[in-house]
This record gives sequence, C-alpha cells and structure tokens, in this order.
Amino acid sequence: MGASNNDVLVSNDEKQGLFRVARKAFTDSEIIKAEYEEVFNKCWLYVGHESEVAKKGDFVRRIVAKRNLIFNRDSTGKVNAFFNTCPHRGAEVCREAKGNSKHFTCMYHGWIFSADGELKNLPGSERYSADFKEQKRGNLVPVPRFENYRGVCFVNFDPNACSLIDYLGNAREYLDLVLDQSSDGMTIVSGQQDYAIRANWKLLVENSNDGYHAAMTHATYLDYLANTHAKGNEVALKGVGRELGGGHAVVEYTAPWGRPIANWIPVWGEEGKVEMDRIHARLEQEHGKAKADRICFKNRNLLIFPNLVINDIMAVTFRTFYPLAPNYMNVSGWALAPTNETEWARKYRLNNFLEFLGPGGFATPDDVEALESCQAGYANSLESGAEWNDISKGMGMDAMYDDEIQMRSFWKEWNRRVQDVVAK
Repeated sequence: MGASNNDVLVSNDEKQGLFRVARKAFTDSEIIKAEYEEVFNKCWLYVGHESEVAKKGDFVRRIVAKRNLIFNRDSTGKVNAFFNTCPHRGAEVCREAKGNSKHFTCMYHGWIFSADGELKNLPGSERYSADFKEQKRGNLVPVPRFENYRGVCFVNFDPNACSLIDYLGNAREYLDLVLDQSSDGMTIVSGQQDYAIRANWKLLVENSNDGYHAAMTHATYLDYLANTHAKGNEVALKGVGRELGGGHAVVEYTAPWGRPIANWIPVWGEEGKVEMDRIHARLEQEHGKAKADRICFKNRNLLIFPNLVINDIMAVTFRTFYPLAPNYMNVSGWALAPTNETEWARKYRLNNFLEFLGPGGFATPDDVEALESCQAGYANSLESGAEWNDISKGMGMDAMYDDEIQMRSFWKEWNRRVQDVVAK
C-alpha cells in the first residue's frame, strides 16, 4: 500500500508525554481504502432514528459507508434496513429521498417488493422456476446486522460483529443522558443538513469534541453571547474530557448558553423560566436531582466511534460524515428534540441549532474554514519537521474539557484497526 512496513502513523510516548499522528494519515488515498476495510465495514454505524419512519410504510433513502440503503418501517411496524438494489439487475428500487409506500417498484423490469422486502410481483413469472419466489431469491437483501438502541438505529456490514450494546460500552451512559430528556421519547426534527468539507474526515472527528479551539475559533459567538444571551448568566466554559474505550470519547462541561432542556438564561424571560422550571421538576421526579441537574446544566460532545457525533449543547444534533477522498467528506446532520416538547421550547431549540450549528451559523462556517486550512497545510507533510500533528495536550494530567484525551482515544482505536493493514 502507500505506506511502507516501517511507517508509523500514531506515535504514543507516555513517558515523554508526547502523542503524535502522522499527517499522511490525512493525505494518503491508500489509507482511505484501509479505513473502509477495517473501520466502516466492521463498526456499528448510525443509519437513522426510528422517529424518521414513525408510520407503517414510512421510508428514508440513506447512504451509509458508500452503501445505498432503504431505512423503513414495514406493515407489521418493524423497522428495517435493506440494500437499495433490485436482486434482478441491480437498479435502485427506491429513488425518492423519503416518503410512505406499501411497496417498492423497480423501474427497470417492474419487480415489486413489499415494505418487508418480499418479492410480491414478478412480471413473466411463468418463465422462472416454480419455486423461485418461495426460495426468496428475489427478495430485497437486508443489511447483515441491524440493531436499535432506544430508537437510535445502527447497521453493521460485518455479520460476525459484536452486539450493539457491547459495542457502545461506556458511551451508553452519555447517550442515555440525551435520550432520558423525554419520557415520551425523542424525535428527529423534520429536515436534514447536508454539506461537504474539503478536508479529511478525521479532522471533523477531532474538531467535534475539541474544547481547545472554542475560545479562538468561536470568539465571535462567545462575544455575541456575552453581550446578549449570557447577560446575567456568566457561566464559564469548564469541564472534563473522558476516554470511554473502543474509540468512544466525550467532553462534558458547563457553558454560558441556554439549553431548552431546562437551563434557563435571562434573555428568555419569565415565560421561559416557568417552562424551564417545569421541565426540570419533571426530570427530577423521573431521575432524581443529581441526574436531572446533569441532564439540564451540563453540555456533552459525544463521539461514538468512528463517526457518529452527538452534540448535546445549546441544542441536540446527530452528525455523521464519510470520506470520498483523503481531502473530501460528505457531512449530514439532524436536530433531535423531545417528542412532546412545547412550542416555546421547540422554537428556542431550533433558533439555537441554526444560530450556532446551521449552515449560516456562528460555528459551522468557522469550523469548515479551520479544517480546510489544516488540509491545505498538509501539502507540506513530506517536509522534514512538518510530518506530524501533536495531540499531547493534557497527557499525564487530570483531563480537562479543553485537553486532547478524547482525540487520543479515537486515534488509539483507529490505529489498532488500521495500522497493520496499511503496513502490508
């Protein structure tokens, strides 16, 4: 492959307190191949939330690790994931982004499939063997593994993979802090944010739970908060970073912005305070004061390895991203909210989401510019002294939210999976 047997991609010297990543990990096209082989083809990957297919017959077409999938709910209420390809000659059987249908029809030769993937109509069936349909050779092919954790649905293309519960491991605690925000369940707010970044996908992994860059990259947003939303709510950015095992990681911290899950700020007025107090009282009754306070007043940026980022901050967002080239990724994002949230809380949740994370928000354009600038700088990665990224901040110390333990967690698992394949 592109790297020689002697190449080291991740260097971890705990005695010296030095953790480095070779910049060719962001530029080598052969490494992308290894990542698909050992990471995306073998890890549990987010495909959608069951609220997106709430009714029988609902479907969403989704691209996951280059696979074209149908994510749907069939006539029995079961949620499924099928490969979006006709068993006959390969054409897509679902060509709409989303909708509701009892059947999927191949436009090429007219094969028709029920929502549970069964072949229902076979034009010219008299010219096939008598048991063709009974042998299920013409049915849609389900993904090898599909599992649902409290409405959050994942696929795995490795039939021998461990269970989703085992895979999530310690990340479940932090995922539950999001899902426990509503006893009625959570829902994806209608709409999907899609964009591309001219940078390596792993840069967005790092960026998504990097507290270190906030004061510099997002200074405009923090100044805006200080002069508007945060007046009378001077809460510092302060917290911890945690390595959760399996490449999963989290930062958990306080921040000056409001959270529509009961972290009131003065700019929301008395109506907002009444609503926030009501929500907090409900959560305290359901979970106890300590957990209710944690749900309401702490922010979380959670990475579920390799590429599901859950930002439980001024709003809740799920985000995934996949590489098409070493310097190009496609990103998709969704807003998550309590199912029966009041109109007032939903309004401020969406305002928060768009204000910070939206395509014209304070954060996303700044982050995209920063990541693309890093990628441009990697043109120098073959030069002596410019070969490595340093990810050593906080090594050997109690991890703070703006240290880099959460990134080191990702890189150690990534290296465990990829290094030997790259070296072959």
